Amino acid sequence: MSGALCAVDLSKAFRNVPVLDGLNFEVPDGSVFGLVGPNGAGKTTTIKILMNILKPTAGRTEVLGVNSRQLGPEHLTQIGYASENQQMPDWMTVRYFELPLNRRLRHLSRGMRMKAALASSLAYRPRLLVLDEPFSGLDPVVREDLIEGLIESAAETTILISSHDLAEIESFASHIGYLDGGRLRFSEEMTSLTARFREIEVTLQPPAILPASGEWPSNWLRPDATPALVRFVETRFDPDRTSSQINRLFGDVRQISVKPMPLRAIFVALARSGSKAA
Repeated sequence: MSGALCAVDLSKAFRNVPVLDGLNFEVPDGSVFGLVGPNGAGKTTTIKILMNILKPTAGRTEVLGVNSRQLGPEHLTQIGYASENQQMPDWMTVRYFELPLNRRLRHLSRGMRMKAALASSLAYRPRLLVLDEPFSGLDPVVREDLIEGLIESAAETTILISSHDLAEIESFASHIGYLDGGRLRFSEEMTSLTARFREIEVTLQPPAILPASGEWPSNWLRPDATPALVRFVETRFDPDRTSSQINRLFGDVRQISVKPMPLRAIFVALARSGSKAA
């Protein structure tokens, strides 16, 4: 693989409890890659294996073309890493991101500590920046400061970011990977993802005959139907193909309403359906 980061058949278990199961993905050079998924999906475990903090049970990961298990000082100088519970030398003081210059790190608020962690990660202009839940619990102003710092560095740095703050990720990520149950359900460019997901509402022409549960198209998530109305999430939206499927199932219909979906709505639909996103 040629990306800045990659995982190949990666598996990890803790006391025989599987956390990652044959994970494969690649983070393209120069991308801002958002790794999202529900709690317990394996996001932090994946990042810690990439950073050689944890050892995989099987498979391998590579960072900047080097096996994670072989990362040395010469490689770490090209990598910035900051996590939700970042450990830093608490006796130090800082002078960046409008932080109080004379206050020791141990006396900083959570938001200030994340600013300091990001500043220390960006100070030497790394080729790769890895962030694990950097926005968790931060107020909007602090989040905006962090995002501005990330955007400023994005032109010359590949960024992998794990976060539950989907609205913020959507504003600057170029690629999205959805991790669930230790498997990557999809990995694609943000523009492609948002183009193929739509909320569909179909007003039926009575008398309408609803299909049996096994007859719904596999690319329709969570269909909800009454004799008058059908709602579902289309995961492979194409105006002609989607209309053709609707007409095949229901014949002539009164109206078809199509709405774009923000990343948070896509995430919720996938999490509730347990789907592979077709």
